[in-house]
Amino acid sequence: MSGLDAVELERRVAELRERMRPLEHELAGLRGQRDVFLTELRRRRRLAERTSRADLKASMKEGQFPTVAELVAGSEAGSLEDFVYNLKTGGQVRLGFPGSRSQSLTFTDGVKLESASDLGHAARLYGAGWELGSPGRPGVRVHFPGTRQERLVGADEVYARPSDPRAQGEDVEQLRP
Repeated sequence: MSGLDAVELERRVAELRERMRPLEHELAGLRGQRDVFLTELRRRRRLAERTSRADLKASMKEGQFPTVAELVAGSEAGSLEDFVYNLKTGGQVRLGFPGSRSQSLTFTDGVKLESASDLGHAARLYGAGWELGSPGRPGVRVHFPGTRQERLVGADEVYARPSDPRAQGEDVEQLRP
């Protein structure tokens, strides 16, 4: 190539551009078709998520899943990790503070605070008269997975469902008080 003059190089570049033009046009058409399919996939995914969330909200309203308060009151042992938690609006949350490795519930006796990292400990505190929340701030601290956003919500506004879908039948009924 070092032996070619500038005019010859420009001619070859122009020739390559001419050969590329139909391929670029075809590639643009293929990209457009791909984008149509991707848009349809996103639309279907959003529809499925909306339907799933509506079904979950209906199940919660029908009483198929216990609230966190009912779960704590009706449990004697178990892990908080055995459940998936959802707000009454259907959004999934985790219990406790963002960034913590495991979920937890905070209890108060009106003065002191104690954190329970499993259902057994939570049940013992609840049985001893401790309430969910902190002094003057009743409720359950939740955060949205993958974010630092947290909220304090009423214990009757967070629902628990078994993380194993096969366990959603009779096990949930056993948890109800």
